[in-house]
Amino acid sequence: MAFKNLSNLDLVKMSAKGQLVVPQSIRNSESIEPGERFFVFPVEGGVLFKKAMLPSVRVKFGSLAAQVEKHFKARGVKKSDVGGALKWARKG
Repeated sequence: MAFKNLSNLDLVKMSAKGQLVVPQSIRNSESIEPGERFFVFPVEGGVLFKKAMLPSVRVKFGSLAAQVEKHFKARGVKKSDVGGALKWARKG
């Protein structure tokens, strides 16, 4: 395992809730944003945290919505048609 910079190590402390604070310099250099998730692996002599690259639900939904909109436009479906279809589906 290669380390980028061993000359400027930061010491972090675990809270009573088991939380660790990632130093700002590392968050910046690794583009870590609040709410991101990590996989945790026990390794000899410590623990390894690996940033999880999970697809964003908003991005996935936005992509799906764009595909549906394109599909509807290609078939001449109007907003009023969708409203009527929803009312019909809710009855059933």
